[in-house]
Amino acid sequence: MLQKKICMLGGFGVGKTSLVRRFVQSIFSETYLTTVGVKIDKKSVVLPDRTVDLILWDLAGEDDIGSFRVSYVRGATGLVLVVDGTRAATLSVALTLRERAEAEFGAMPFVLLFNKSDLAERWAIADSEIDELKQRGWKIYLTSALSGEHVDDAFHQLASMVAK
Repeated sequence: MLQKKICMLGGFGVGKTSLVRRFVQSIFSETYLTTVGVKIDKKSVVLPDRTVDLILWDLAGEDDIGSFRVSYVRGATGLVLVVDGTRAATLSVALTLRERAEAEFGAMPFVLLFNKSDLAERWAIADSEIDELKQRGWKIYLTSALSGEHVDDAFHQLASMVAK
């Protein structure tokens, strides 16, 4: 069985912890819990040819990129970049965190999640921006930790990418 360290990266309050809880425990809580430092969870993903244990490192949200503890990413084989679709500025935060991690440790597989898709009336990111990123060949999902929409799909996609 393969074990792969996956880091959840994104700004403050984008839903990283809620996505992990939805994926690992199939639950959603309205109670907001701030992650301090890092919280680690594990879930096995069964792929057609093997099982992969994802060790999910839920890192504290960073809006101040200068305080990002890039050392937490050491040993990771994949990234989950999380953006709050209702706050456009969180896209540049996620992309900058990815750049910093990859500058330190090299390119690695990632998925980009535009979270809070259940809040369509408050959506702040243009479809054209998302389409532009898709044209780069990136794996992008519109997710909702509340409903569970596309959460399993995204983590299964990343599991198949890191299992190679």
